[in-house]
Amino acid sequence: MPINAYLNFAGNTRDVVLYYAKVFGLPEPQLMTFGSVPPNPEFPLPPGTEDLIMHAALDIDGSKLMFSDTFPGMPFQVGNNISLAYVTGDEAKARDIFEQLKDGGTVVMELQETFWSKVYGQVTDKFGILWQISHEENK
Repeated sequence: MPINAYLNFAGNTRDVVLYYAKVFGLPEPQLMTFGSVPPNPEFPLPPGTEDLIMHAALDIDGSKLMFSDTFPGMPFQVGNNISLAYVTGDEAKARDIFEQLKDGGTVVMELQETFWSKVYGQVTDKFGILWQISHEENK
């Protein structure tokens, strides 16, 4: 069974998911909001948080990436303990995705040839997520 990355954000998950769907050429995903589920009296939603995203998922070339806003009232802190590796056998696609992710983001390592990849680079996107983009011939 695969391990799926689950990314939490502080109120902008809708933008994040729609952005990644566009970058990877995916259909618009279904977005489950906190307000769309049966209420739990033990965890009442603060007013105005009903449209925050409780769950969304994208299937990116066979890998499932899941997303959520933090539960209303829970603390959120951007961490540096996650990066996502996108590996493809399509060099043009690797270059295109890198270019899209760097728009509004920060390039950590420009796309370049390495000893393990013809094209490899690192970019932190505009949402603070570090991506490793890599081309593998046999992928």
